[in-house]
Amino acid sequence: MDFLLECIGFPPDYAIEDIVERVLRDGEPAAWRGEPDRHRRLALGGGLEIRIDRDHGRNDWSVLPHFQVSHRLRVAVDEIRAVPDSPFDALVLGWAAPPLEPEEARLQPGSYRLSAFVTDARRLPRRIPFGHVLALSLAGFALDVSHVGPEGDAAPRIAPLGSNEDPGGCSDVSLRILRILHLENPITRIPVEVLEVDAPERPLQLFVSRWQLEKDALPQPRPGWRIEGTFLFSGRIAGGLPGPRKEVGTSFG
Repeated sequence: MDFLLECIGFPPDYAIEDIVERVLRDGEPAAWRGEPDRHRRLALGGGLEIRIDRDHGRNDWSVLPHFQVSHRLRVAVDEIRAVPDSPFDALVLGWAAPPLEPEEARLQPGSYRLSAFVTDARRLPRRIPFGHVLALSLAGFALDVSHVGPEGDAAPRIAPLGSNEDPGGCSDVSLRILRILHLENPITRIPVEVLEVDAPERPLQLFVSRWQLEKDALPQPRPGWRIEGTFLFSGRIAGGLPGPRKEVGTSFG
């Protein structure tokens, strides 16, 4: 997943060992992730952060980006899947932007399917009622960008990848860019753009690799243009966890 770090301003040739050393030195324990010496985070400012994890039995560190979104996205949950080899992560599948009545989730115009990872899965109760609405703080990191340009006639699209070979949490998107927030990676001093794109109920925040755009001769994104590609969505639980009395009924593990 090193290429995801390009989305927050680390060049392709930046040494992962240097990032790990910086987070170990200047970071803090990552909440809900386990032992503090094996799960750490470093805030970069403006909502950006890096998280490093080293599970038992492994010598190498995983290094991933995170962005703290300022608003919450409501997701009516169909299924929560455990992530092999990581008890601290979970894959949430459901309907984003559902209506206020959960039983109408599949009928509400504007609702869309979503697949996303949450990194604080230990907060989830053992069981959650089917259709229960969680509030998630999510951002999308580009796996591949296929188009950046004037909006044209393309219809908005957010479609989770459905093949068994596809990694979870990924969606193909085709969305209009509303505005661009400009940040900077304080370690590399490289600018980072947060693309706020139009989506039902709440905008989504997307990150792209400037190196991938340059390699594929794609223009820099602009407000009013459309971006298309495959993005990995991840974040944290921001609210909606059921209380003890609400765990009764149709549920799943």
